[in-house]
Amino acid sequence: MRRLLTTSLTFDADAPYRLHPKVAIRPEPFGALAYHYDNRRLSFLRAPELVVLVENIGDHPSVRDAFRASGIDPRRWPSFEKALASLAESEILVAP
Repeated sequence: MRRLLTTSLTFDADAPYRLHPKVAIRPEPFGALAYHYDNRRLSFLRAPELVVLVENIGDHPSVRDAFRASGIDPRRWPSFEKALASLAESEILVAP
C-alpha cells in the first residue's frame, strides 16, 4: 500500500519572510515569473503589486508590516496573503 507524505505549512502573516536567495524574479506584462533554482519551481506573480510586495517583504519585520508599507488596499490583503502562503509553500518565500 502506498502512503502519501503530507506536510502542513502554516503561513503566519505576523512573522517575517524573505525571498529565497536562489529565486530569480523576471518581470512580465502581467506581473512576474519567480523561478526557484534549487527546487525548479516556477510561480506566476499575477499582479504588479504582488511583485513589489514579494521583492520588499524581507525589509519588514512581518508580512503585515510589509502590507502596511506597500500601499495595497487592506480589502485586498486576504487575497495577497493567500498568494504569499502559496509562495511560502513553494519555498519562494522563506522565514529568515
